[in-house]
Amino acid sequence: MDPASARDFDDAISITATPSGWTLAVHIADVSHFVKPGGSLDGEALRRGNSTYLPDRVLPMLPPRLSDDLCSLRPDVVRLTKVCEMKFDKKGKMLRARFADAFIRSKARLTYQEAFAMLKGNDKGEVPSTVREAWNLASILRRNRYAKGALDLDFPEVRAVMDKDGRVTGIITEEYDESHQLIEECMLAANEAVALALKNGNRPTIYRVHEEPDSAKLFEFGQLCRLYGHPVHDIDQRQYLNELMKSIKGSPDEQLLKLALLKSLMRARYDTEPLGHYGLATPNYCHFTSPIRRYADLVVHRSLNPLLANPPKGAKGAGSTGRLEEDAEHISETERISASAEKNANRMKLFEWLEGQCYADHPEVHEALVTETRHFGVLLEIPRLQIKGLVKPDKLPGGRWVYEAFASRWKNDHGSVLCAGLRVPVIPVKVDREQQWADFAIVSREKPRQTGKTAFPTKQEKGISGRGRRNR
Repeated sequence: MDPASARDFDDAISITATPSGWTLAVHIADVSHFVKPGGSLDGEALRRGNSTYLPDRVLPMLPPRLSDDLCSLRPDVVRLTKVCEMKFDKKGKMLRARFADAFIRSKARLTYQEAFAMLKGNDKGEVPSTVREAWNLASILRRNRYAKGALDLDFPEVRAVMDKDGRVTGIITEEYDESHQLIEECMLAANEAVALALKNGNRPTIYRVHEEPDSAKLFEFGQLCRLYGHPVHDIDQRQYLNELMKSIKGSPDEQLLKLALLKSLMRARYDTEPLGHYGLATPNYCHFTSPIRRYADLVVHRSLNPLLANPPKGAKGAGSTGRLEEDAEHISETERISASAEKNANRMKLFEWLEGQCYADHPEVHEALVTETRHFGVLLEIPRLQIKGLVKPDKLPGGRWVYEAFASRWKNDHGSVLCAGLRVPVIPVKVDREQQWADFAIVSREKPRQTGKTAFPTKQEKGISGRGRRNR
């Protein structure tokens, strides 16, 4: 299961219900069969560290002959894989896992939309039935993970849609629905099983680690949540942080506050020590499931070779710990560079689209959150686009507006008030793509929605009058 636009397929799953639970097999493309340690392919893959996915192109870690063809688990074609086969009981507890080299012939390649339709339908075919059986297990694994204290930081992904010439024609929001959750839970289970086996087998490898957050940053996040009216206790303790995130779920501020929490957490990285993963609430975690696009996973496959039920001839593992320490530091850096490039490229395309909206006959209206008021205008953020901007005084609707510095608010002669914490509908009027900034105009509607306790309401307050998205 992958996005409709995907060209390389790292993973495939099969699942069988048993009287005592399930047998889940996670098959991952065996890149290590083609890319040998010390060769020119290996050196270039390590130098790149990972693939980089820009809005209009992919900068692959491996040559397309491998990433798009020989290593890609295409349907109805025999391919080589590393398989992690796991036994689960009916409560979702992993009883045992085994690992092997395997040949597979995938029966179907599904987009997330196709898988979601199967989950919601009742088709009797083999593939739809398998998808629903996989969700029976995955939903239990997901529930168990959150019960252990994993953080729910999933939110919709917004990305640009382009024509063949690279021009932005629109933006789409991809919801993180059950089809995404299903495949993620299977991959997370395999990553944990492999990490535990490598740790118990004392095999040198590279782990994915996410250390505990800095208390001061968590405190600042808690203060922000209070600003938006959410109850906050001792969020240094995972129990209370999870309770806070549950209280945020479904609120208008959910995406904004989730992003704020992400910024307050440590950045996940690679290390040769199994330091655990704070966000996933697991002591054992590695990257095993995407060797086509991440070098770390290729290292893990090599580390796993001696532990396979049918180890390849002369299997030696991934190399010395000293060399792996250097590699872990390097690929942590290449990942940061790629993530920054991907984010910036997508933002550039979003601003390109937003600029076009300034001249559209019927521009899209966005819901914005007022973050601050100043004498020069109203500062706001559009959570859906993760874009900040400004409404200048001449773009405020309805009557004559005056800035009241003592109350940090704008107020007009009809008694309407604009202050931090209100949600207002806006359209773009000017975009600076180089500075990644936009000016907006508020469009009329009956009353802005207040999301926290940061406004300064008066008895006469009327509001603004008028008519108007898997790399853990």
